[in-house]
Amino acid sequence: MKTVGFIGFGEAARAITDGWAEAGLAGVRAAFDIKTLNGNEADAVARACTARNVLCTSSCAEISERSDVIFSLVTADNALAAAEAAAPSLKPGTLYLDGNSCSPGTKRRAAGLIGDTGGRYVDVAIMSPIFPKRHKTPCLVSGPDGAEAAEAMADLGMNVTVVGPEIGDASSIKMIRSVMIKGTEALMAECFLAAEKAGVSAQVLASLAASDPAIDWPAKAGYCLERMMVHGNRRAAEMREVAATLDDLGLAPRMSAAAAEWQAAIGNLAIRTVEDGFAGRVAQILEAADQDRGAD
Repeated sequence: MKTVGFIGFGEAARAITDGWAEAGLAGVRAAFDIKTLNGNEADAVARACTARNVLCTSSCAEISERSDVIFSLVTADNALAAAEAAAPSLKPGTLYLDGNSCSPGTKRRAAGLIGDTGGRYVDVAIMSPIFPKRHKTPCLVSGPDGAEAAEAMADLGMNVTVVGPEIGDASSIKMIRSVMIKGTEALMAECFLAAEKAGVSAQVLASLAASDPAIDWPAKAGYCLERMMVHGNRRAAEMREVAATLDDLGLAPRMSAAAAEWQAAIGNLAIRTVEDGFAGRVAQILEAADQDRGAD
């Protein structure tokens, strides 16, 4: 039985593991999360692992030594460091599935690190929120070992499509899609926070509904705000990788860079409990921003 290792045991890794358990897909699993090195967060990670019958290890090296298949699921700004830490201890032939939201250039650099020590690096793009589908969330894979990786992931009940032979083929699709998805979130925040401060929210919503009645504007905006409130910092890191992708293509990342700033600004408010509904979330963000300015 192959051992599956996780580098990063946050929301995505936990959701995937829970999906496997519910589907009856037994296996040997281990995880390392950098939060285990932080005294304030180590216990929470250990409890999450124990609850899922996942061995909580103390380093990337230990995951590399134990695992036949590794999922790297960290934040975009930590993906290259994770590959660097894992590479020296990899068993020859280990599949290293990099599911982080990084630019093709970052993934190619990580692939070089993994390949230099005998690992088989695979570019993995997770193409929608991890809930509600968990391990069945659609994924794209690419690279020289993409077909074998897709087979291994399919054996784990995952929904995988091979999109190309090169590292970067999958991540290009993910990054360029994010220009629209995360950029729309930033536009929603800028539009509706401004509307509320100006006292014209109802009128703006009515005008938008008249222009495009197919969209439920309060529901769409409320969802976008929730994503930013809960995951803004992670999404900001992703948008910086999107900007790097556009730079590499010779395009100025004007919208993507601005979206990264909005994602970070709302994520940095550290709103722990998100209100239900569009209006409540707008009010929460404005109140937290006012408090943040007052603290400064």
